[in-house]
Amino acid sequence: MWRLRRPAVACEVCHSLVKHSSGIKGSLPLQKLHLVSRSIYHSRHPTLKLQRAQFRTSFQQFSSLTNPPLHKLKLSPIKYGYQPRRNFWPARLAARLLKLRYLVLGSAVGGGYTAKKTFDQWKDMIPDLSDYKWIVPDFVWEIDDYIDLEKIRKALPDSEDLSKLAPDFDKIVESLSLLKDFFTTGHKLVSEVIGASDLLLLLGSSGETTFRATDHGPESDKHFRKVSDKEKIDQLQEELLHTQLKYQRILERLEKENKELRKIVLQKDDKGIHHRKLKKSLIDMYSEVLDVLSDYDASYNTQDHLPRVVVVGDQSAGKTSVLEMIAQARIFPRGSGEMMTRSPVKVTLSEGPHHVALFKDSSREFDLTKEEDLAALRHEIELRMRKNVKEGCTVSPETISLNVKGPGIQRMVLVDLPGVINTVTSGMAPDTKETIFSISKAYMQNPNAIILCIQDGSVDAERSIVTDLVSQMDPHGRRTIFVLTKVDLAEKNVASPSRIQQIIEGKLFPMKALGYFAVVTGKGNSSESIEAIREYEEEFFQNSKLLKTSMLKAHQVTTRNLSLAVSDCFWKMVRESVEQQADSFKATRFNLETEWKNNYPRLRELDRNELFEKAKNEILDEVISLSQVTPKHWEEILQQSLWERVSTHVIENIYLPAAQTMNSGTFNTTVDIKLKQWTDKQLPNKAVEVAWETLQEEFSRFMTEPKGKEHDDIFDKLKEAVKEESIKRHKWNDFAEDSLRVIQHNALEDRSISDKQQWDAAIYFMEEALQARLKDTENAIENMVGPDWKKRWLYWKNRTQEQCILNETKNELEKMLKCNEEHPAYLASDEITTVRKNLESRGVTVDPSLIKDTWHQVYRRHFLKTALNHCNLCRRGFYYYQRHFVDSELECNDVVLFWRIQRMLAITANTLRQQLTNTEVRRLEKNVKEVLEDFAEDGEKKVKLLTGKRVQLAEDLKKVREIQEKLDAFIEALHQEK
Repeated sequence: MWRLRRPAVACEVCHSLVKHSSGIKGSLPLQKLHLVSRSIYHSRHPTLKLQRAQFRTSFQQFSSLTNPPLHKLKLSPIKYGYQPRRNFWPARLAARLLKLRYLVLGSAVGGGYTAKKTFDQWKDMIPDLSDYKWIVPDFVWEIDDYIDLEKIRKALPDSEDLSKLAPDFDKIVESLSLLKDFFTTGHKLVSEVIGASDLLLLLGSSGETTFRATDHGPESDKHFRKVSDKEKIDQLQEELLHTQLKYQRILERLEKENKELRKIVLQKDDKGIHHRKLKKSLIDMYSEVLDVLSDYDASYNTQDHLPRVVVVGDQSAGKTSVLEMIAQARIFPRGSGEMMTRSPVKVTLSEGPHHVALFKDSSREFDLTKEEDLAALRHEIELRMRKNVKEGCTVSPETISLNVKGPGIQRMVLVDLPGVINTVTSGMAPDTKETIFSISKAYMQNPNAIILCIQDGSVDAERSIVTDLVSQMDPHGRRTIFVLTKVDLAEKNVASPSRIQQIIEGKLFPMKALGYFAVVTGKGNSSESIEAIREYEEEFFQNSKLLKTSMLKAHQVTTRNLSLAVSDCFWKMVRESVEQQADSFKATRFNLETEWKNNYPRLRELDRNELFEKAKNEILDEVISLSQVTPKHWEEILQQSLWERVSTHVIENIYLPAAQTMNSGTFNTTVDIKLKQWTDKQLPNKAVEVAWETLQEEFSRFMTEPKGKEHDDIFDKLKEAVKEESIKRHKWNDFAEDSLRVIQHNALEDRSISDKQQWDAAIYFMEEALQARLKDTENAIENMVGPDWKKRWLYWKNRTQEQCILNETKNELEKMLKCNEEHPAYLASDEITTVRKNLESRGVTVDPSLIKDTWHQVYRRHFLKTALNHCNLCRRGFYYYQRHFVDSELECNDVVLFWRIQRMLAITANTLRQQLTNTEVRRLEKNVKEVLEDFAEDGEKKVKLLTGKRVQLAEDLKKVREIQEKLDAFIEALHQEK
């Protein structure tokens, strides 16, 4: 009704004139009449001049939301001065009566024409509301199934009958001419007739055009009757198609303008111009819920109860192309005939000021308006897919989460699945087909998932595999949307276009669907832009016979309409299911909290990350404890460990060879040479090794030392892993050996013992070393000859045959040593022969090598006992040492050697302690922190090292709480948007 507001003005004028002409003057005040009516009714009204000026100069802005402007109106000049009343009353009466008649007829014709023109203008400006068909209930679009519109059309009068109702304008013109001749002497009457003609111009835009257009009516009606019904239908369909496309372009232009305006507004908000905190969009909040659910334990079977759009289809059916058209960017890897989608990709589409994409676990934004960023994004997706695929497999069930934002993008969550295949080709794993089926079924089994079934229109429908799979998962088609791709190829290749109509109407497949759509995904060129594909799609459907012949409806074509329908269905499903899902999580949370209270009533609910932070603090405290170890403790441990490492070399390679010499000069020379060689090659390296091992032992002691009641064994595995990794990464300072070499060389060159206390300490150190060697030697001899008589009688042990032979050999060698206590360290050949013959005479056959081995142990024990006796004699030799053993038969050069060794050990331990406390402990602490940081970023490590029922229960409880909070926030935002 609002469209006919302008023509109603003309009707009000006619109504006013009819009331005035009927002689009822007092019933309607002059001020309430229309402006034009007042000018005719009383030319000398005092407010007429003001009103006329206002009408002429008024200007009204208009837009697409206001009434379109009328043609420029032009009023005939009317004189306002006093005109004397004439006494020719018949002429005046006739003029009034004729004036009323023609005004009524002219107003009707002119008003009808103006209304038609205004309606056409408004019709051109109204957008195509077929895109918003989803707003109107389905029964409205199906009304033609219940009402026979053809009967109604036939029942309406023809144009010929309507033309009879119109006035005969030829007679009107003839009457006007007769009146003009009759009233030639009445100038006033003529002027009023001319005024009436001007009024016709005012109300009908152009009287001449109106009469002319009406004059050709009969000819047009004749031509119209000649046109056949078929041509009428074709012409109307053509006109309807062009009108729809015209409105579609207007709507797209308005949407583009709206997109730019929204982009500007969002950019301003992004820069903080409005100084307000932007809330998260609904789709972002919903995507976060799905991300948390994807990490949730599958044993609770809750991660698949929330809606998402699952995109399934045969391989190379165009799934990825449809998704890219919806996302308005070429974001997925492309290949010619090969499988490119190797794992599910969850794409969250939302609106934003910039067209960007980013991964859930990365902060990098890819600008989708730049080709280099698009290439980098496709490469990153391909790398992530290949990383998810395990060795020996072709596809992976692990999901890649991607967010795409941009102006004008419909909000929804889509999951692109690997294409369903019929045959496993070379290079694929044998179970690839079954794996793809299981992944697809896992997503489609969700009762709230929307299945976007993609079918290639360019191939035979009988070759489709996915339709059978979808019909199994959704037999009633309540959550399935069927999409036919490559319709341009199908129209060229299919001999019968009605086959496409059967596919779209769901008559060719056993599956049912909520809606059917047909789209075009480009010309097959991977370098095509989204804009080029969209233009090609619009051009194709504009010229397609599928639309012209009404095989397809306008709302069933183009990816844009598909995106709108999918988004609407998605949010409808979300609103219906999200509250039910929130209630289920409340119940799960209550069960988990009850289980925790029953099993761990006195412990806090710490999840894996919180436990890791607690363990991290404990480990760092233990590392700091290393710096609190006293210097004395470090030096004692280092000195003892270093002597244990080098004692064998000192006794066997330095002391024993030097002690075989005949005089003190040769002894000192041999010792100096061997000490110099040892210091240059082995000693510094051995010292660094000892220091590093000591640091490890102390660090391990602090890490594994129980802390009493506060000790939590759940951290033991983590601490052990941190310790091993830190030790593995730690390397001692390379310059430590060089500085040690110089210090050790200087310490070993010093021979001056300053006091008796140092002399006694050296003797004590020498006795301990020799006694330890003597004990080891006696144990070796006992193992060689077997148990003695005491152990044989008390413990019922016997000697073996070999041990008996070795015992006889030992006894023979001891007899020889008793005869010559100053015997050298090596046996001569004749001595070996003598011993062998003596043993053979007693019936013991011995090999010469066995005699040498036995002699080594026997002589070693004899030498160590002699050295200990000599060490006891040297207790009183400090006085002779100060006199350099002049005029004395006592020589204690071996004591001086052990003093040099002892002093070198003390100085080396002090140096290593300084390196430990000043450098290496700090470096180890740094390594531990780095290892902890690496472990904190590695989720698999934390899962492996922090295990147990308690950890898993706390982890599940945290997840459920997080999901419930996010769901509650999402539901609240959803209600606010409503």
